[in-house]
Amino acid sequence: MLTAYLFISFVFLILLIRFAQIQLFEYKQYKKRADINSIRAVPVSAPRGMILDRNGHVLVDNFPTYILTALPNEINNNNFSIISSCTGTDTSLLKRNFKRYYRGRFIPSRITKDLSFDELSCIEEHKHELMGVNYSQLAERSFPSKVGMSHVLGYVKEIDRSLLNNINTDIQYDVGDLIGWQGIEKQYEYLLKGTKGVSYSQVDAFGREVGSVKGIANIKAFPGKDLFTTIDLGLQKTMEKLMSKYKGAVLITDPLTGEILSFVSSPDFSPEIFTGNTSLHEWRNLVNDPRKPLLNRITNGLYPPGSTFKMITAIALLEGLMIEDDEVIECSGIYQYGDRLFKCWKVSGHGKVNLDQAIAQSCNIFFYQSVQRISMNRFINLCRNFGFGIKTGIDLPTELVGLLPTRDYMNKRYTSRGWSRGHLLNMALGQGDLLVTPIQLSVYINKIATNGKTFVPHFNLNKTPEPVTQISLKDQTWVNIQNYLFNTVNSVKGTGRAANPQMSGLKVYGKTGTAQNPHGDDHAWFVGYAEKGKKMVSIVLLIENGGSGGKVAAPLAGSAFKYIFNNNLNRIALNSVKSSI
Repeated sequence: MLTAYLFISFVFLILLIRFAQIQLFEYKQYKKRADINSIRAVPVSAPRGMILDRNGHVLVDNFPTYILTALPNEINNNNFSIISSCTGTDTSLLKRNFKRYYRGRFIPSRITKDLSFDELSCIEEHKHELMGVNYSQLAERSFPSKVGMSHVLGYVKEIDRSLLNNINTDIQYDVGDLIGWQGIEKQYEYLLKGTKGVSYSQVDAFGREVGSVKGIANIKAFPGKDLFTTIDLGLQKTMEKLMSKYKGAVLITDPLTGEILSFVSSPDFSPEIFTGNTSLHEWRNLVNDPRKPLLNRITNGLYPPGSTFKMITAIALLEGLMIEDDEVIECSGIYQYGDRLFKCWKVSGHGKVNLDQAIAQSCNIFFYQSVQRISMNRFINLCRNFGFGIKTGIDLPTELVGLLPTRDYMNKRYTSRGWSRGHLLNMALGQGDLLVTPIQLSVYINKIATNGKTFVPHFNLNKTPEPVTQISLKDQTWVNIQNYLFNTVNSVKGTGRAANPQMSGLKVYGKTGTAQNPHGDDHAWFVGYAEKGKKMVSIVLLIENGGSGGKVAAPLAGSAFKYIFNNNLNRIALNSVKSSI
């Protein structure tokens, strides 16, 4: 009995000593821990930076929308029913959203967003029944300029639990954050993304907020940086209107800087479809639209370039000293190669033409005959030097390289038949297996316009222009090719005459193309450039299934040149532009 008494006394003494130790010596430490456990840190979202045109017109901004959140340890089925009646959203969808954004018992989880004033009023009326349910503002993307450009601007995506686990980036994200998912929004995520803040609040043992925290300052959120693009809003809207009834593309650049002034892939889609709650029906309509509005035709559309490619053949002939300026070839409208007949677009033929006339009048027979003087390897290397079969380096997340059919490629594809000189005849006219993107044609024409000294096409106005890989040709070759393009637009028989708006002091150069399309009507092309004084712009214009490049694409290019040189597209002095949020 005494032993038991002594043991109990000993244990009691130890507990007493420990209690005294905690009260007298470790009080501050445990008090601090208790305070920390009763403080909730809630992230404060930061608005993304704006996207603007070259003159400060806002293309993408932020607008406030309301989101509804709830504490997982407080919400119940009755709460979901009340919220459903207020918002008109099915209870099952609310619960599904709640699960997607769940981050822990004491961390508010998203239920729904884009609440209207009436919906907020209804939530307020039932506030006493919705313990732990709160609403707050979130900055979503808006498009005040009402311009298309969805393929350029791209869109943002909201991060849920599933997406968070699959993001491979050094940038820190959390559930509910916005992340650039396509276009400029993705390419310049590191600039546009803001820095989140933190709001501290005191909570009780049940995780309910009971007041502010003394002695701990909230951390301020900082918006992302604004991005000024090279786009000219007025020109962009004009080109979108010009292309509104066509499937195709227009790309207008400054060859002297690489700046992209207008970028139209038609048809487009509203970038607003990716803000708010897009229905499955809307998404399916977009995906299944036979006009393919989701396709960025300029960087990801693959097309035969047609006769716009004839300058490559002409350059190969001139550089290899395989032709004289005054050499003529007779075009009867038909050329026989082996057991095949190759035809000219002009059935009656062009008669005797030299290289200059063959470019201007787009004579096929001249190039069918003359390309046989060129070796396949030399031709392919020249194509690569002008940017075909490789990416241009445009500052967008995705870009296709096209298809430059080499001898090895042809042997693998056609096996027993393999490569033959007949394939080179097709390539000389931009046909056969050859496929290019409009952005590649832009670099191609820009190299011709600048004697090979152009820059990588880009949207970031504050980016130092990056020179493309230069191509070295004889001075006379550049002079000749530029003269051929000038005559295509300015001579009586030139196929590109409609591209010249006949403005005083304006010089227009270009080449038409009518590309055979195995899947339908021919595609219409015009590639060219215009200069006046020190100002120069280039254009690549494609009308899918449009037919004749000279009759369809060239007149549209002429309208573009007329607008450009009637308006000042130079960058103006930028005033301070502030976001609306």
